[in-house]
Amino acid sequence: MRKLATLITSAALLASVGIAKEIKVGAVMPMSGPLAAYGQVTYEGVEFANTLQPTLKNGDTIKLVLVDNKGDKVETATSTTRLISSDKVVAILGALTSTNTAQTIAIADKKKIPVIAAVATNDKLTTKRTFANRVCFTDSFQGEVVANYALKDLGLKTAVVIVDQAQVYSLGLAKAFTKAFKKGGGKIVKKIKVTSGDKDFKAVVSQIKSVNPDFMFLPLYHPEASMIARQAKQVGLNKPMFSGDGVANQTFIDLGGESVEGYMFTDFFDYSAPPTQRSKDFIAGYFKKTGKKEMNSFTALGADTYNVLIAAMNRCANPEDSVCINKQIKSTKGYEGVSGILNIDKAGNATRSAVIKVITNGKAVYKTTVNP
Repeated sequence: MRKLATLITSAALLASVGIAKEIKVGAVMPMSGPLAAYGQVTYEGVEFANTLQPTLKNGDTIKLVLVDNKGDKVETATSTTRLISSDKVVAILGALTSTNTAQTIAIADKKKIPVIAAVATNDKLTTKRTFANRVCFTDSFQGEVVANYALKDLGLKTAVVIVDQAQVYSLGLAKAFTKAFKKGGGKIVKKIKVTSGDKDFKAVVSQIKSVNPDFMFLPLYHPEASMIARQAKQVGLNKPMFSGDGVANQTFIDLGGESVEGYMFTDFFDYSAPPTQRSKDFIAGYFKKTGKKEMNSFTALGADTYNVLIAAMNRCANPEDSVCINKQIKSTKGYEGVSGILNIDKAGNATRSAVIKVITNGKAVYKTTVNP
């Protein structure tokens, strides 16, 4: 009888192993090109989170399928289409910048494939898009954080805004900051337009110097922001500079050198002030695995896109049901993420805290946390 019971148990185990499937999850990231600094650290978080939790509760294995969009809109469209049509992914993580993420969402939404963005902050990304989600804050919140901190904490009353007219991220953040800054009593003395890829900002910094603002707000990505900082110092323009999360990486500091000393920016997370137990555990594991002593905030956000997705899939009777997965992502409440406590609403937008950092002695140093 005992042998029979053992045989039945063994058969059941073999059957369960046979039933377990491999489920594909797509990732669209700029792993090469001018935005590679963002994609590489974000995917590092996705990948490490996958090693910590490679299977679902039912035993199904998660396989990540990474496609390099090279930071390009056309490549993003091609990558997204391939992941959905050829690889048959049940969800997509990415595609970093707001412009490229909008492209991924537009395609995935028609195919009813949920997208979870790690750091795409443009407010309009989720508008009229059923399958769009994110774990980062929006530009409207980020813009208010910068405006209020400049006005109330630093006593800065006038600003010049430098906006990249080629990036929806820059346009959206500039708009949000301007609205909040004016509402708080601040004055925008000049708005200057630049374009991604520009390298000569002598005329720009000369204009800023002539109007003499209290500070400069640069809702840009790190290549342009670092060059403006360098060229500003060359003409003796030593005004405080503030950016959003677009400069939240070591590459910005490396490119800017001494010119970005004292530079302030908003970010999602700081490894030196872990907000949750999961955060502490993840950081410890990450340091042990990589041998590093620092962790980029985008790595934490990348991990959270994966973890939120897995939690949603585990709540579905069929973890390959993309409609169910999307619904469960939008029911995320009080989730203890690596980057902090996350709440995602029916529109797919996350409510979460922001942090402010300042570059000191070549390092991004945590200043404070701002809660919604």
